Amino acid sequence: MNNITFENYIDAYLADYKNCKTYWNYEDGCVLIGCRELYYVTGDEKYYNFIKKYVDAFVDEEGNISPYEMQNYNIDCINSGKILFFLYDKTGEDKYRKAMDVMMEQLKSQPRCENGSFWHKKIYPNQLWLDGLYMAQPFYMEYETKYHKKEMYNDIIRQFENVQKYLYDEEKGLCYHGYDETKSIFWADKETGRSKSFWLRSIGWHLMAIIDTMDAMSFEIFEHYKRLQDIFKLLIKGILQYQDKETGLFYQVVDKAEAEGNYTETSGSAMVGYVILKACRMGVLSKEKYMPIGMKIVESILHNKFTEGEDGLHLRDICGGAGLGPATDLRRDGSVTYYLNEKVVMDECKAVGVLMQAYAQYLQLQK
Repeated sequence: MNNITFENYIDAYLADYKNCKTYWNYEDGCVLIGCRELYYVTGDEKYYNFIKKYVDAFVDEEGNISPYEMQNYNIDCINSGKILFFLYDKTGEDKYRKAMDVMMEQLKSQPRCENGSFWHKKIYPNQLWLDGLYMAQPFYMEYETKYHKKEMYNDIIRQFENVQKYLYDEEKGLCYHGYDETKSIFWADKETGRSKSFWLRSIGWHLMAIIDTMDAMSFEIFEHYKRLQDIFKLLIKGILQYQDKETGLFYQVVDKAEAEGNYTETSGSAMVGYVILKACRMGVLSKEKYMPIGMKIVESILHNKFTEGEDGLHLRDICGGAGLGPATDLRRDGSVTYYLNEKVVMDECKAVGVLMQAYAQYLQLQK
């Protein structure tokens, strides 16, 4: 597949787009952010128009977001809030700033673990998931940098430090998907509180969280910037140990390539490609050493992960969704078998949105 073919796929995808959910959600947010990144690199107004039309259907003139249930304390919902900075900067319309404040009000009252990390959701008490770092921390950092005098930088960095403390496995060089502070939920190890396996997309969310947070922070607060850079480099070194030598992509269960039913998963691979290319562009990683790796990942997805159907191209090999628990869903136990039995789908919005973001970085570096 060449660039034009992929761009035609995106045009068709957006033209026929149906919201992932009826309420303010993170999945649609991935596509919105993908549109923002492609707008930055191409200047094409179709991406801006898509974003504004979507957001204006949820945000009224007073900045109220509907439907949105703050009291659910679902950290995922913060992700779409990232696009509000873009709309406010571009239009100056006060409703977008007010909607940011709504999102920030959730974070201010979001329940926390004793270690200071946000709970993933109200229905997942005392739990820290890798996914949640991506959903909340880049938004939190951008808000602090632009509107709150950087007063909560320590809080943001601490939450990344907690991942290293509670979820990072030094021997494997990878982070587990989740951690239960009480060590009592059925999927958690009774001694460490960690989940059982290394799920690719959760690792991808975490890597995106770090590089996007760095992008939103003030470089002047150098000790915090350097700490995130050090963590990021360590984690990139870890994940690259498991890169498939033939395709350059990564497996659904990262360290179990040989497991029956394991496959190179598209969304998580796109995430790794995105963070490497963005880190090269930002100077966080050596462009000479890492840019060819990131470019190969994106090119491999374009060449290997599309299939032609009667109705056109489809992006394939996407994990439809995965999580841990709750206590009423014993199937979601964090085991290798569980992750490899989750439904594999095509054209799922998280994967398409992240691939759009990775492709935007790819185009910028090509230029």
